[in-house]
Amino acid sequence: MNHMGEKIAAKRKACGLTQIEFAEKLSVTRQTVSRWEAGTVLPDIEKISDIASILGVSCDYLLKDDIGMDEVTPAAAPSTRIGTLLSGIVGKKVKLNFCEGETDIDLYDLTVTVDSFEGNWMKVSSTNKKGETIEKLIPLASILSFEIVKE
Repeated sequence: MNHMGEKIAAKRKACGLTQIEFAEKLSVTRQTVSRWEAGTVLPDIEKISDIASILGVSCDYLLKDDIGMDEVTPAAAPSTRIGTLLSGIVGKKVKLNFCEGETDIDLYDLTVTVDSFEGNWMKVSSTNKKGETIEKLIPLASILSFEIVKE
């Protein structure tokens, strides 16, 4: 059983946000937040990073049932050397190289902007060849390497 809704509700209340205020920050309806919290639907993967950021928790905390509140590490505080390195590329344009079998077809051969990093996840955005904006939440385990692109 996924406890994401319970975690969202508890942290939202702890932050002093109403469902309406929380929904406005995420550009969704209050009913959507209500359904997330009731556990009838899960948030879109693109929203997980935004939810975690607003609530001050990691994506891992929201996604994994075996991580409790006492294990929550604020998303903005990298706790490892690799975390420090990766937080340094936030806002920069990079080209990602994925592990074999892990290639994200939407991001293949695109330069992306790293929007945020927390725990084991990286949120990136880019514009594809059709001119559409793509936002993705990528597990770090799927990334083999990255190259910072000079602007």
